[in-house]
Amino acid sequence: MKDAASRCVAPFGAWRSPITPDAIVAESVRLGQVAIDGSTIYWIEGRPQERGRSVLVRRTADGTTHDITPARCSVRSGVHEYGGGSFVVVDGTVYFTDFADHALYRLNADGDATDVVVAAGQRFADLVFDAPRQRLIAVCEDHSAGGEPVTTLVAIDLNPDLGAEHGPIMLAAGADFYASPRLSPDGQQIAWLTWQHPNMPWDGTTLWLGRFDASGAIVDVVLVAGGVDESIFQPQWSPSGDLVFVSDRSGWWNLYRWRNGAAQPLYPMAAEFGEPQWEFAMSRYGFTADGGIVCSYIRNGEAYLARLDPDRGTLQEIPTPFREIKELQVGDGFVAFLGGSPSEARSLVRLDLAGGQTEVLRRGSGLSVDPGYLSSAQAIAFPTTDGKTAHAFFYAAGNRDCTAPASDKPPLLVLSHGGPTSQATATFNPMVQFWTSRGFGVVDVNYGGSSGYGREYRRRLNGNWGIVDIDDCVNAARYLVAQGLADEKRLAIRGGSAGGYTTLGALTFRDYFKAGASYYGVGDLEVLARDTHKFESRYLDSLIGPYPEEKALYAARSPINATDRLSSALILFQGLEDKVVPPNQSQMMFDAVKKKGLPVAYLPFANEQHGFRAAATIKRCLEAELYFYGKVFGFTPADVIAPIVIENLPTA
Repeated sequence: MKDAASRCVAPFGAWRSPITPDAIVAESVRLGQVAIDGSTIYWIEGRPQERGRSVLVRRTADGTTHDITPARCSVRSGVHEYGGGSFVVVDGTVYFTDFADHALYRLNADGDATDVVVAAGQRFADLVFDAPRQRLIAVCEDHSAGGEPVTTLVAIDLNPDLGAEHGPIMLAAGADFYASPRLSPDGQQIAWLTWQHPNMPWDGTTLWLGRFDASGAIVDVVLVAGGVDESIFQPQWSPSGDLVFVSDRSGWWNLYRWRNGAAQPLYPMAAEFGEPQWEFAMSRYGFTADGGIVCSYIRNGEAYLARLDPDRGTLQEIPTPFREIKELQVGDGFVAFLGGSPSEARSLVRLDLAGGQTEVLRRGSGLSVDPGYLSSAQAIAFPTTDGKTAHAFFYAAGNRDCTAPASDKPPLLVLSHGGPTSQATATFNPMVQFWTSRGFGVVDVNYGGSSGYGREYRRRLNGNWGIVDIDDCVNAARYLVAQGLADEKRLAIRGGSAGGYTTLGALTFRDYFKAGASYYGVGDLEVLARDTHKFESRYLDSLIGPYPEEKALYAARSPINATDRLSSALILFQGLEDKVVPPNQSQMMFDAVKKKGLPVAYLPFANEQHGFRAAATIKRCLEAELYFYGKVFGFTPADVIAPIVIENLPTA
């Protein structure tokens, strides 16, 4: 590291950094669903360099790794818009759903993809292979009739003589939502989840158990667990035929086993063995051949890996450097998972169960930077409204080559995650380092309503969206200002989706931040309640209240209706193909802020949906946001950035 005398002196925000947008997107991939077939590991990569295409990749036991899906295909499900469970592997044969046409395909050993079934207007997810009956079982979302799509559990015969006209066979119907069909080891029983409007799956789900009759229909259905106030996650069968699942009935998502008509807790613990089911086929545990369980759990916002003996009731931690563990799959003597740590971006990891050695098979980011440009996450707990405590990860500004004038304090960027029932983690994030290496402090807030801290913490947001989340973001900033770690006059807040709503609300309903960046954020709650997709169409019932009964409350909590209180600069980013938060939300906020005469910019992107995937989009957003803060906070970025149009920007 350079000594103090040789370091450049420049304002915070104006430091030159090797962590450029080009470097961030050049080697980055979005890692998704993981599967194991024998000794072979499969996973999905979302590639910004290919406009976000989701590619299925295979790694054999000898270490050979290659793409296996045709270049025209994107392995991604459109069910619930968020998808998941988009492929299944059976003895080397892959069945997957392509995002372009939502059809199911069979991928043969020679790499050719052939149609299994093409049903216009139907989407499939959570694919499972039913070996005794040579068929797939899947969640089907039928859009063919218009209006709200109908969700069912279906079987799809793999007999090629039947052809596409045969279509899916309905196995279960009548519930608003279905998920997690899982077959017993002998293939004679099936478990699955349902839930009803207005619940989200983390509010309350129901676990069912049935058997197949000679025709393949489900009969003798019994209720195993769950209800409107109990969330069940990841039902799965042990090798001996026990049905295991995760339930939050104790206030924490813990593991249970169904035996003799009763649910038995396997290891009661104030920790989370489950997570919000935003996508299908999410996995946090699996079985070894002897019936043992390898699982991950979250305690105080950080994940750990462990072995659980369900008969002895013992839990033994498996040491790893990873503090985020997702998509856990168990193979013969090894596990594969997506793991992240403060020094490692989310990556595909293989861990040997005998010796504990880990191998990173695919890094989510290929960014290689001297540690002198990086900032480490510091877990903080800070006081918030009503005498409660909230949580966050703080990253101090830092750059080995630069320093700021002695009297300056860094601007602070407050991150508000999406969901809102999601979680900020301490996993290395190049986009956070983009800001800290330029002289920003960053605080990633796990406001009340976030997962990872138990059901009570998660439910703090019920009825209080737009209050608790905003208070916690403001109080995180206040805490850091009081510690002398941030400049109170240069505070900004940014977030996407639900985090975008919190951003807009913080700028509108509080007078604390000078600037904000909303990525596909919600400005009008009434419009969202009337115009969004099925999965989240009643989400606001719990976060705000039932609509239209609470119409006045929706209006009062909508930033679009309170722009007269807005006094901060705002930049908005929006995908024009977004089905979750329609583009009119950002357009309305832009028009209102522009009319009021405040500095505002709006960048819409064609061919982008909910969550940007293309490298060019990601790069442009980072540069534009930095350019915007430079104009608002009064510094000139060291980067060469194409200007953006900022309406109502005061001239010098």
